[in-house]
Amino acid sequence: MPDYGHELAFGSFLTPVASDPARVVALARASEDAGLDLVTFQDHPYQPGFLDTWTLLTWVAAATQRVQVAGNVLNLPLRPPAVLAKAVATLDLLSGGRAALGIGAGAFWDAIAAMGVPRLTPGDAVTALGEAIDVIRGLWDADERGVLRAGGTFHAVAGAKRGPAPAHDVPIWVGAYKPRMLALVGRQADGWLPSLGYLDLADAPAANARIDDAAHDAGRDPREIRRLLNLGSGRVQPTSAGFLQGPVEQWVDELLPLVLEHGFATFILGGDDEHALAALGQEVAPALREAIAAERGAAGTGTGPVRTAAALAARVPGVDYDAVPAGLRAVEPGDRAYATVRSTYVWPGAPALVLQPETSEQVAQAVRYARAQGVPVAVRSGGHGIAGRATNDGGVVVDVGRLDAVQVLDRAARLVRVGAGAHWGDVAAALAPHGLAISSGDMGDVGVGGLATAGGQGLLGRWAGLTLDRVRAAEVVLADGSVVRTDADHDPDLLWAVRGAGSHVGVVTSLDIEASEVGDVVLVVLTYDASDPARLIHGWAELVDAAPRELTSFLSLWPGRGATPPAGYAMTVWAGDDSDAAVAAIEPMLGLAPVLQQQAQQLPYAAVLPAPHARHSGAAEVGARGGLVDRVTPDVAGVLADVLRGSLADMVQLRAVGGAVNDVPAQATAYAHRTQTFSLLATTTADRRPALDAQWSRLAADITGVYRSFDTHPDRLPLVYPPATLERLRAVVARVDPDGVFGSDLPLG
Repeated sequence: MPDYGHELAFGSFLTPVASDPARVVALARASEDAGLDLVTFQDHPYQPGFLDTWTLLTWVAAATQRVQVAGNVLNLPLRPPAVLAKAVATLDLLSGGRAALGIGAGAFWDAIAAMGVPRLTPGDAVTALGEAIDVIRGLWDADERGVLRAGGTFHAVAGAKRGPAPAHDVPIWVGAYKPRMLALVGRQADGWLPSLGYLDLADAPAANARIDDAAHDAGRDPREIRRLLNLGSGRVQPTSAGFLQGPVEQWVDELLPLVLEHGFATFILGGDDEHALAALGQEVAPALREAIAAERGAAGTGTGPVRTAAALAARVPGVDYDAVPAGLRAVEPGDRAYATVRSTYVWPGAPALVLQPETSEQVAQAVRYARAQGVPVAVRSGGHGIAGRATNDGGVVVDVGRLDAVQVLDRAARLVRVGAGAHWGDVAAALAPHGLAISSGDMGDVGVGGLATAGGQGLLGRWAGLTLDRVRAAEVVLADGSVVRTDADHDPDLLWAVRGAGSHVGVVTSLDIEASEVGDVVLVVLTYDASDPARLIHGWAELVDAAPRELTSFLSLWPGRGATPPAGYAMTVWAGDDSDAAVAAIEPMLGLAPVLQQQAQQLPYAAVLPAPHARHSGAAEVGARGGLVDRVTPDVAGVLADVLRGSLADMVQLRAVGGAVNDVPAQATAYAHRTQTFSLLATTTADRRPALDAQWSRLAADITGVYRSFDTHPDRLPLVYPPATLERLRAVVARVDPDGVFGSDLPLG
């Protein structure tokens, strides 16, 4: 199998010289600027003239934005696999999925042994590497129940706790030349990484055959194993002076057979030459990709993901996996990455397929494909919604998380374009240098698309309004796969529906939002002993309602456990840096209940909403009840207190939604609730839901609306959308989604 069909990738192989560390990092940045896909460093910990490769990898990952980073290859004998697994996973999480693990069994044993590691025979070193890979993969498999027992004679863990899981499916590439090592690659690795200085190309067919045979024996498809090659140095120049020393056409002619005849698909250039790296990324890479595409096209072959037998067996019957549009990333139940995308923040899911488009046109392709499958369709931006609509069982999930760009369109007008897949913490960080902010919930990991189209009850809400109140335009993929733009002059009815019922009308891919002028804010966090919850709730609400609009506060309460009394947690933001005014407004809150802990600071708004990009594992299905009230009366506070005392809810939360929220006319958006001042939420488990419902029914006279993201029970629909709003919304949905692809929970009859 001379060509394994992988997409081509290009990288740099940099020398980690300790005498000029700044230049090493500069070369890594230059690699990224040149458009290379990968930056790698050799790893010789016993070499006093070299930087420590792992420390360097972490530094370079922080100094770059896009490139993948890896050791080439890491010296296993000096890096215990259990710790290495955690280090790689940590780097992958911190870098947003940009770590790869290149690893070797160790070669220079005199130097290795001199550092205090027992010497191994070549055979034992191979065995140790195989054990290490088992340990590393086992520790990364955080979804597997129970502790890990893996390894053997040289590397073993006996009851180790798994995790953390990396942010993505980290590939393991092995440097190998001898038969036993090549067989190990075929059984256990994701890639083979030799160097031309040690590999005679005449031996490459036999090496590939040994890898392929071992893969077959292990029940694997040989195409699962990427072939990477360290090229040594090279230079693009007008005239030829040897291998990879000549014009771009010569490079293409010399690299083409390495792909087509020997299966290599990743080429890594050494030499520490910034000009050569630039030429590789900007001239050689596009030319070689074009040549390979032509050769594969003529041969009727192409690139695409390779599925193992186990992955094929995990496919859901009835879904046409082979019809997924070319170039559209798809994650199936049998893929290792599936565990990271199947569920949301709280809701477990088992979709048949998760599609991850990167452009609006790919979203349109995903919608058309999903419709053709005749299975449920879910749309996910950040996956935090407790309503549970961002995943499903047996259906297709369109995950727009890769549409995450943040762009300031017009600073004078404060107009910002935000991708629906961005996380609000990242949006806040991107806007902070411009002195801008958008009010957006209370957690930085929440996605833009879900929150900004449902409402957006945020920590600047009483001052800036709901998030959707600032939406001026949107790009939407409709149920028929068309991509449309809506604003005040182009289909304003669709924009009206997007602002409060966006999930009913299509897949929003980006939003133009008018941001607010915000620099520093004052954040005060108070933790209370909530032994008298009714008094705390009512007193807090009265103070917040009477406060200046610059003050927005959320109060969360948890029931007591055993001898521990109920606790309250008030998160309050003052929109601005007037600390004296903030203190004057917030200080009365100290007298509401015994304060267990307090924290007050002036800080950038972005620091209020960090985005940790936590992995979503669907811990438990949530039963939620919500409601909007004009006032928190003593009776309302009493009901919420009874919910806490009876431990009927895991959490009760009140959010301030008055002030600027109520300046907007009710008919202006599909979110029509413009008289209420507080939003209520209680979350519980399925077994306690009936008891919570019984208590919640006592609030029927006070609840005049429901925030759809907090309560999607069918009987709440009239409270989510008042009659006039519902009639208008159904008219829009009947026009843009008559088959109910997105609005299946909004009957048109």
